[in-house]
Amino acid sequence: SGSVKAGKMPEGEKMGQCKQEEEQQQKEEEREGLIEFYSSYQELFQFFCSNTTIHGAIRLVCSKKNKMKTAFWSVLFFLTFGLMYWQFGILYREYFSYPVNLNLNLNSDRLTFPAVTLCTLNPYRYSAIRKQLDKLDEITHQTLLDLYDYNMSLPQRDWSTSSSQRRSSRSLLHHIQRHPLRRQKRDNLVNLPENSPSVDKNDWKIGFVLCNENNDCFHQAYSSGVDAVREWYSFHYINILAQVPDAKALDESDFENFIYACRFNEATCDKANYTHFHHPLYGNCYTFNDNSSSVWTSSMPGINNGLSLVVRTEQNDFIPLLSTVTGARVMVHDQNEPAFMDDGGFNVRPGIETSISMRKEMTERLGGSYSDCTEDGSDVPVQNLYSSRYTEQVCIRSCFQLNMVERCSCAYYFYPLPRGAEYCDYTKHKAWGYCYYKLLAEFKADVLGCFHKCRKPCKMTEYQLSAGYSHWPSAVSEDWVFYMLSQQNKYNITSKRNGVAKVNIFFKEWNYKTNGESPAFTVVTLLSQLGNQWSLWFGSSVLSVMELAELVLDFIAITFILGFRWFRSRQKLPAAVPPLNSQDNTAFQDEAPALRAPHRFTVEAVVTTLPSYNSLEPRGPSRDGEEGHE
Repeated sequence: SGSVKAGKMPEGEKMGQCKQEEEQQQKEEEREGLIEFYSSYQELFQFFCSNTTIHGAIRLVCSKKNKMKTAFWSVLFFLTFGLMYWQFGILYREYFSYPVNLNLNLNSDRLTFPAVTLCTLNPYRYSAIRKQLDKLDEITHQTLLDLYDYNMSLPQRDWSTSSSQRRSSRSLLHHIQRHPLRRQKRDNLVNLPENSPSVDKNDWKIGFVLCNENNDCFHQAYSSGVDAVREWYSFHYINILAQVPDAKALDESDFENFIYACRFNEATCDKANYTHFHHPLYGNCYTFNDNSSSVWTSSMPGINNGLSLVVRTEQNDFIPLLSTVTGARVMVHDQNEPAFMDDGGFNVRPGIETSISMRKEMTERLGGSYSDCTEDGSDVPVQNLYSSRYTEQVCIRSCFQLNMVERCSCAYYFYPLPRGAEYCDYTKHKAWGYCYYKLLAEFKADVLGCFHKCRKPCKMTEYQLSAGYSHWPSAVSEDWVFYMLSQQNKYNITSKRNGVAKVNIFFKEWNYKTNGESPAFTVVTLLSQLGNQWSLWFGSSVLSVMELAELVLDFIAITFILGFRWFRSRQKLPAAVPPLNSQDNTAFQDEAPALRAPHRFTVEAVVTTLPSYNSLEPRGPSRDGEEGHE
């Protein structure tokens, strides 16, 4: 009995010890560690919904006793999330489409006058190929007589030729016979005989035959006989030019016989202000203000502060089968760009004063992801064959010429010559015409891909032109005007009305327009729009986003910890499981080997026999009285 009494503990002392243990356990629970994680997903979710600043999240846990409200707010909350992220997707799609804003600016400054190219519209008969051209005219005369019963008048020529020229004429005749000009019935009349009364002259197409080395031929046909004759004549004319070494370097310009008067800013032009080149179809061409000397600038707008030209438009010893118009061709372009007369030029009528007002317009595009433009053409997979800066037309023509050299083994005469190549000539390249027209059809259909390879430049200068016309000289002044022109340099004008034309080119106003681009959707704009959507749907801020990010990180951490514990428990499964009555003791021994059985039994006895704290309070005085009585 003594040992039992010694083992008993006074009831008040037991109560004090229990209170201390509860307070200590409560302090340990309230103490925050450096890194803490929740024990379950439910605890994490409840804590987040109860403490986050995102609107509506508290409704997911505060109404958990009402399942209908909980379900309603859950659907509403996640539906709102879905709608918000749908709006996010629209914003991201717009951002990665890289839209731009167009900025229009009007600038006032001294304007650099553009380059102006003027052509005679009549190919010239070079003395080096005059005999061959005369022979071509003779064959064309006979061809038109056979096909159309048209007797084309030919000027008187000196037909005396040397033996070498006779051989050249026989060679030309041989090649013309290989590419004859013929008539062909239209597709719906192929099966009818030629002398059928239902076939008339309008039912024929005219063209010429082109063959390759394997005698595979096709008929290059035209609906217009005029177009067919010009194209056929031009084809043989190009072959004649290609046979002359350095034909493009031949300088037989007659500036004084074409330009009667030239003035810029009320000052007379001279030879230092122009350069000359020959175009196979447009004849002698003269480019003014092309950077060869000091560049002209215009400080004032108006007709008196521009370029004024009086040109001769009378045809004399030219080639009428190549050019069917009278007048001159004018093109306005930038100094560092070649003059593509067939693309951007326009014709000046004889007997007319043409006043062309200009307005300068500059375009600057954003490169990179915003537009498919190039800064200088260095990133375009096409070699620039022109001695000028990159333009889209320069690239397209270079692309065609390079394909021409690759496919046909020679270069087209109208475009620059690549290194190591030679111009097409049917005395050396018999089937080049067949190859050229086949390649041209592929080029126009973009089979060659030139229109996709050649991109627009990011910076370009254009001139918007508008023209006005009036008769010049007038009926009352033409006599003295033509007399003065004829006396100036002893010009001989045989046709007054069709003999001259006047051209005025000037700036319409002092201002010029600049079209620029700027990003319409930057990173700042994107963040602002995302914040607007977030505030609209949840009334939150950036810190609310951080709370959501914290929730995701905690979720990942809890998943990792639970997965690690599951993995460790799977590894301990083969070990022997201790008996049920010794499970708690074994655990205590493993975790705290310093504890011993007597102390463990005492704690167990106290915990299992101790009544609740509320039941002890009314019984405390009677207990004390009983002990005092003993």
